[in-house]
Amino acid sequence: MCWSATADLVAGTGIACVGVACVARVRRIGDLPLAALPLLLGIHQLVEARVWQVEGGSGPAVIAWTVIAFPLLALWVPLAVVCAEPRPVRSRLAIPALSGLVTGAVLAYVIATRTVRAEIRGHTVGYVIGLPHGQLLVAGYLLATVGALLLSGDRRVRVLGVLAGAGALVCWALWRLEFVSTWCAFAAVCSVVVFEWVGSRRRSPDSVEFSPSS
Repeated sequence: MCWSATADLVAGTGIACVGVACVARVRRIGDLPLAALPLLLGIHQLVEARVWQVEGGSGPAVIAWTVIAFPLLALWVPLAVVCAEPRPVRSRLAIPALSGLVTGAVLAYVIATRTVRAEIRGHTVGYVIGLPHGQLLVAGYLLATVGALLLSGDRRVRVLGVLAGAGALVCWALWRLEFVSTWCAFAAVCSVVVFEWVGSRRRSPDSVEFSPSS
């Protein structure tokens, strides 16, 4: 989330471009989901730019933003980390992956059965969903996303987890105060970390290469 439609549009375009570059650099099939994360985050920002433009409400842009933010990322992040890790490390990612599956399924059901609404609140956008057992779902979401990153065997992915966790805390605090939305800044930094991670994987001697165009 950013503080205006223009900020979301600029940040989303930049992050999406980094995402395209990450995908283009991939040489391991298993790295592709995690490498594509910045592209997904960039698209997410662009969708929110549309939410700003229509002044919130409950239209298609709001639904798309909510689907990406909640069930999709809860599933995507832990499974992407699992795909990128060597087999000996994957076993310790079982709990975050399971948490992502369960949390994502519940969030998808809630979005499908309830009205989702966005409200413009100064320099923030508030998304009203009405989650049942909200604290439990938030815990499951953070375990799936931040937890999976922190349990990675790769130092750069763990750094990404620290950034995501810190970003979530800071952005939540500012959002609660209805001061300003700043997640786009953290998303941009995280995207650069992913770009560096993809580069480090290309230099690894035990890579199994493939061509994205094949």
